[in-house]
Amino acid sequence: MINKEEVLAALEDIRPALQADGGDLELVEITEDGVVKVRLKGACAGCPMSQMTLKSGVERVLKERIPQVKSVESA
Repeated sequence: MINKEEVLAALEDIRPALQADGGDLELVEITEDGVVKVRLKGACAGCPMSQMTLKSGVERVLKERIPQVKSVESA
C-alpha cells in the first residue's frame, strides 16, 4: 500500500516548479494497484506539454521516491 503522506511530500517538492510557470497540481486518488491520479491546475491544465510534465516530471520523481508507484495519470 502506498503511503499518502509520502506522495503528498513528494508532490510538495514538485509543486514550486509548476507554480513558477503559473500551474499547480493536486492529489486526487491513489489506487490499490499503484496508480497515482493527480489533477493539473492553472496554466498546466490547458498546456500542450502537460502530459510530458506528468510523465517525465511528476511520475519520474514519485517512482524514484516511492517504488510502489506504478504510474501517474491525470484525473
